[in-house]
Amino acid sequence: MTTYTKLTLSESANGKQIKVSATSTPGTSVHTAVNNTSDYDEIWLWAINQHTVDVAITVEWGETSSPDDNFTVTLLPKAGLTLIVPGLLLNNGLSVRIFASVADVVKISGFVNRIAA
Repeated sequence: MTTYTKLTLSESANGKQIKVSATSTPGTSVHTAVNNTSDYDEIWLWAINQHTVDVAITVEWGETSSPDDNFTVTLLPKAGLTLIVPGLLLNNGLSVRIFASVADVVKISGFVNRIAA
């Protein structure tokens, strides 16, 4: 029977937002997925840009290879939470990292649904 367990992001202290300080690869660590190949982490991430100008963020999904494992999102200034990862799956101990065009102005919130087979 499949079970779902809702978890905080592995790099979040007590469920708090994660500040993106990295401006190049490897990015700020956000979450490390379950370390096996039969279970999955369904990852949901939102970003907020607290700067006064647009900020581009690059999400490194499982690896840091560009462009194969990266995608970029431009966040509008002071626009509130923006969904950047809509429940994508990851496992085998792979990590999600993020870097931004400006340091320390973007924060990441989210959660994980761990899917155990």
